[in-house]
Formats: sequence, structure tokens, C-alpha cells
Amino acid sequence: MFDFIPLSSYTFIYYQTMLIVSLLVLGHSLIFDIRDRKSLEFFSIFGGVLLILLVLYIGFRPISGRYFGDTGTYAQGYSLMNAGKAEITNDYIFNYFMLLCSKIMPVKYFFFLCALLYLLPCYVFSKKYFKKYWFFSFFMLVCSFSFWAYGVNGIRNGIGTSLFLLALCYYKKKIWMYALFILSFLTHSSLIIPITAFIISGIYKNPKIYLYIWLFAIPLSLAGGGFWQSLFFGLGFEDRTAGYATGEQVEGSFSASGFRWDFVFYSSFGIMSGIYFIFKKKISDIFYIHLFGTYTIANAFWILVITANYSNRFAYLSWFLMAPVIAYPMLRYKLWDDHYKTMGIIIWIYFMFTYLMYMKSI
Repeated sequence: MFDFIPLSSYTFIYYQTMLIVSLLVLGHSLIFDIRDRKSLEFFSIFGGVLLILLVLYIGFRPISGRYFGDTGTYAQGYSLMNAGKAEITNDYIFNYFMLLCSKIMPVKYFFFLCALLYLLPCYVFSKKYFKKYWFFSFFMLVCSFSFWAYGVNGIRNGIGTSLFLLALCYYKKKIWMYALFILSFLTHSSLIIPITAFIISGIYKNPKIYLYIWLFAIPLSLAGGGFWQSLFFGLGFEDRTAGYATGEQVEGSFSASGFRWDFVFYSSFGIMSGIYFIFKKKISDIFYIHLFGTYTIANAFWILVITANYSNRFAYLSWFLMAPVIAYPMLRYKLWDDHYKTMGIIIWIYFMFTYLMYMKSI
């Protein structure tokens, strides 16, 4: 569908489009009131169009291993499954889904369905928790650091994280929620990390404990070196995270190069936001505290194994929750006098990290 776009420009166009949208949100927030009915109607329609365009743009991208990483590998695996030459030994839900699709449709439609499974849960999550303000949450999700990479490269991981978000929509219906957690785990086994973090933060409901865990993880990682990698991988996390310690690099990723203070600093955006909203603004929402705990504990796990090869793949198992951690209080509570203006600035700054990291990489 988008074959007319040069492969070398495909990702560039995505980021420039997100930049334009971010400037639209920023400009609108500086001039208008978020409660304006016409403005909300506009963003609702605009958000729907953006959702459709993203599904089409990601789903019908040209098949290229050079520009979209594992897209080429998935396409090869798809052909092997169609020929009956592939053996399924893990990630059963995703792989059997892939096998079924290989028997009934061309690979381009398979990638389209993957894009649907990746993006629709983001829309459902945003609509569920933020109602008429859903667009702002949705935009923060799709403009997050590494979101694009896990839509076109780490596809199983991306779908797994989206199913995790979908599970959170059933927070008060535990059977459905845990059923979707299991589905996300069987889509990509690395989801055991945020699922475990969710369970732990549900048992220990003190946000100060989450903060102490995260802070303590930093000196432990600095002092422990490869000890934590050996420990967790010895417990079976190496199998469950599908070779992340020695895996392929994805766009926007970072290879083993020591303790990455820059990305710890980026991770701290979610930590500091949660601390600010919970302790400064007195947000006592049970779901939000649980969400914050899940993000913090999952991110602390990554810090412990931060020197592993391509540890970005561990980082994303918490980073995909950063947008909800920042957006949830802003879209459900009035926190500032110039609330919409402040929110618009925060959203713009949040995206600009993603944008600047992309521009730095090209």
C-alpha cells in the first residue's frame, strides 16, 4: 500500500508525522481549554483517523529486514510455516496464530493483523480510562520511545505488551484480567516480568517501597555486575526472555556498553512522575498506585541486568507503561491552575525525547 514511499524514508516520515501531531497538541493547549466541546470532538475524530492511518502504515509497510529488523525474519518464518517446515516450541499463542494465518492469507495481511493487535489495545485502554480525553493518552502511547520499533521489529514483544495493557482494562474483573495476562505471556514469554511486577505490587501496596526497590537496584547493579544476569538467567529468565541477553538489536536500541546512566535517567521520568502525583498531589487512586508499582518493579529488574546485551529489550518491559504512569493523573484529575497548558507542555517534552533520540540515530 505504501510502496511509493522510499524504504529509507519510511521511519523518518513516521517520526515527522508524530512531531507535527505533538506541535498541534502543544499549540492547542496553549490557546484553548481542554473542556471545550468542539475541541474534544475534533481530537476524537482526529484520533480515530490517526489510529486508522497508523494501523495501515505499520501493517502494510514494505517487507524489509534491513529497514524493519525482524520483519524480514518473520516473513521467512511465515513461509516456512506455510510449507510445514517450522516447529513450534514456545510463545504458543503467537506462533499458532502465525501458523493459522500462513495457511489462509499472504504475509502482508498477517502483518496488518499484527498491527491491529498492537494498536487497538492502546485505543481500548485509552478509551476505557480517559473517556473523552482518550486521544491524549493514545498519542502518548504511540509516540513513546521504542513504540515504533516494537511495531515493525520486535513484533511478538510489542503485541504482548499491548495485550498486557488490554488486561489492565479488566482491573475489576480479575478472571478476565489474568486470562489476558496469560495470553500476553503465551504471546511473548518475556511478559513474565511485568506480570510478576504486577503481582508483587498488588501484595505490597506501599508506593514508598516501590521507590526504595528502584533506588536500591542502582547500587546493586553497579556492585553486582554480571552476578544478577547469571542469577536471573539461572532461574530460567534466559529461556523466558527469548535470548535477550544475546539477541538481535532493534531500532532505537542500545548494545552492551556498561551501565547506561542516560537511560536510567529516562526511566526516572516515570518514577519521578509517580512520586510527584502520589505524594505531592495526593493521588490515592488504587489502580494508579498499582500501575506505578508495576512500572517501578519491572524497571528495577532491568536496572539489575542493564549491562546485558541489548538490554533495551528488558527496558521496554517497563517503558511501555511509562505513558500511562504519566498520563493517568493528568487526564483523570485537575492538578494545576493552567491544567491543559501544563499537560500540553508535558506531552510535548515526553515526545521530544523520543524524537531527539531518533534524530540522533540517523
